[in-house]
Amino acid sequence: MIDTATTSSAIPAVLPDENAAPVLMEFGESEEVTDNRILIVDDEEAIRNMFAECLRDDYDCTTAGSANEALERLAERSYSLVISDVMMPGRNGVELLREITARYPETAVIMVSGVDRSQRVRDALSLGAADYLIKPCELDVLLIAVERALERRKLQCTARKYKADIEKQNKELALRAAELQRLQAQIIHSEKMASLGQLAAGVAHELNNPAGFIYGNMDLLKGEIGGLQELMAAYDQLDLPPAALVLIQPIKLRIGYDDLAGDLNSIVKDCFEGAERIRDVVQNLRLFSRLDEAELKQVDLHEGIESTIRLLSQYYSSGRVALSRDFGELPPVSCYAAQLNQVWMNLLANAAQAVSGNGEVHITTRLEDNWAVIAIRDSGCGISPDLQARIFDPFFTTKPVGEGTGLGLSISYGIIERHGGTIKVQSMPGAGTTFTIRIPIAPDFALRASNETISSSTPEGFEQ
Repeated sequence: MIDTATTSSAIPAVLPDENAAPVLMEFGESEEVTDNRILIVDDEEAIRNMFAECLRDDYDCTTAGSANEALERLAERSYSLVISDVMMPGRNGVELLREITARYPETAVIMVSGVDRSQRVRDALSLGAADYLIKPCELDVLLIAVERALERRKLQCTARKYKADIEKQNKELALRAAELQRLQAQIIHSEKMASLGQLAAGVAHELNNPAGFIYGNMDLLKGEIGGLQELMAAYDQLDLPPAALVLIQPIKLRIGYDDLAGDLNSIVKDCFEGAERIRDVVQNLRLFSRLDEAELKQVDLHEGIESTIRLLSQYYSSGRVALSRDFGELPPVSCYAAQLNQVWMNLLANAAQAVSGNGEVHITTRLEDNWAVIAIRDSGCGISPDLQARIFDPFFTTKPVGEGTGLGLSISYGIIERHGGTIKVQSMPGAGTTFTIRIPIAPDFALRASNETISSSTPEGFEQ
């Protein structure tokens, strides 16, 4: 008889609802279900044969005479349910239960015993048994217990699969959310950089005409002043009447006539140099932004690098960072000039910032087959090996919080990749860093490259 007073409270009956059937069918079709395999373990042959005969019409039954034999059967094939006697010679049923729950967690276990003790029932259930039957057990009760145990097992398997599926979906959602956040930040950054580029181009355009006026007029002014000086020198050689000398001499003293010619020449020279600098800044801004060159064009890479260096004069004109060049012969390269100028801006600003105290930055260009190779080396602090694999990841930065967005190298990597090239880093802590960029001279990316502006970081937002 089954101890209903104990089992009814310890194991509530779990029946599937109407919505559970489609779910179970779905999992049943996707994986092999072995709900009809039952292993009966008992040292009394008559009992295990009786149980097997009772269940054989609906289930695939296998018998074992000991716990060791049962473990051998479980190692050979999977079973949905094990019906085991508690008291057996050698390893008993409780030890077998522990082994099954540890090694085969998807296999349900029903314990059968002739000892009717509530403590033993609680111990078996706490170890993971699905039910506990008392000998002599009525076969109808056995059938009900088997159906309940298998139904409970099926629901547990379904729950585990649901949980695994939900965890997988949560991971996918987390990855998509991170990617969305990265793209959103990159779009915002791109818009900011595009706005800065348009602002630079607008400033350059507005300054271009007045700077041209000043530069052109200063050249004319220099010639006109020279003519006046020549005329005044001729007047000085004339013998003027005493009345004229009385009138002119105080004026000469008041205006410092003797030093006036030298001062005028110095003033004109300074103004001319200032006008040249304004003209160069305007040209560099227009060259760097290149908003009028959104199409693929053949460009002199050295020209873009030089214009970028002039814009980074705050780093390379102070004398703290010595800049050296070793330019080889490079033919014009088919590329988007503004995008590559942004890469040079990122790498050169980064190289200067990596140098603490006095140091140097070296730029090398050379031609290898059909590739333009540009190497930018600094004598800075270097990058540790464990960080080198992450420096091109979005949002990764070694700068203090608030000093970098972590997008500079990531966007530069994307620009070079879209040009059909590669960018690699070699670095050792304390020994400096070298970024090597390879760009095809005549790339085949023209048909698939996008004309959209790819942004990069400013020197303040660039990070390594």
